[in-house]
Amino acid sequence: MEQANTDPAVQKNSTRSFKDYLLISARGFCMGAADVVPGVSGGTMAFILGIYDELIGAIHSFNGALIRHLIGLRLRQALAQVPWRFLLALMVGIAVAIFLLARPLKYALETHPSLVFAFFFGLVLASVLVVRKRVVCWTPKRISLLGVAALGAFVLVGLAPAETPNTPVVLFLSGLIAICAMILPGISGSFILVLLGKYEQVIGAVAQLDIAPLVVFAAGCVVGLLSFVRVLRWLLHYYQDATVAVLTGFMLGSLRRVWPWQDFGADGVLSLTWPAAINSEVVLAVALVVIGAGVVLLLERLAEQRGAAVMA
Repeated sequence: MEQANTDPAVQKNSTRSFKDYLLISARGFCMGAADVVPGVSGGTMAFILGIYDELIGAIHSFNGALIRHLIGLRLRQALAQVPWRFLLALMVGIAVAIFLLARPLKYALETHPSLVFAFFFGLVLASVLVVRKRVVCWTPKRISLLGVAALGAFVLVGLAPAETPNTPVVLFLSGLIAICAMILPGISGSFILVLLGKYEQVIGAVAQLDIAPLVVFAAGCVVGLLSFVRVLRWLLHYYQDATVAVLTGFMLGSLRRVWPWQDFGADGVLSLTWPAAINSEVVLAVALVVIGAGVVLLLERLAEQRGAAVMA
């Protein structure tokens, strides 16, 4: 007889109220909105909104025991194995955001990119200040890890797209790498696809419902996600401070990609600029940076108050 799953994420699945799941869907909506914007990671939003650890745990629950239950058609045991209510609520929020915001955000990025990036710059900048508190003790080694991760992310998000062959193996590897990046705060999976020269191929396959390349790409995503999450969860469990320092560095370095005033040169390399003159759009962009940062700091304050209320 198999033991019941004692994962905290699974236990929460049965104790939450309908209101709790609505709030999870709202967080998913924020993640979906972030994923729509090139260069912004849904993992960053999960980190900001305080569900990153639970998301990693939920994905980790897809293991051999679940596969055995599904093969044996033991659906009740399979559902008990994973926090499916959490994942369903989260995916609903993500899907709604992508459906509702894809066109408006695409239009905003085409017409007023500096304003869109300004808001997300504020979000990510404040989230760096919030997430750094999760490191219990900052040591020279952890500060060095943060610096190396920040430098790596800064260089990565400024690279020019590469040309890669359109073969199933490369497409599989692209899915594997992109999904690993997507789960990391600060690194956008869609931007990784751009760097690998596979963004247009994948988007084209989705638009034309070209099943064969989508299956290969999805297989790479599944393999990458299920394997990488296990490594990441292990690191968070045994080396939390060092891992969070690296993740914070990724977020800090990714600020380059959401700097409000940017330009891609003829070689495709991202360069940062300053506004030529102070005008109403520049003032609005600065205001949006402040608003974005304020949203994160307000959420952090509310989370602290809620935690204090629970402890009382």
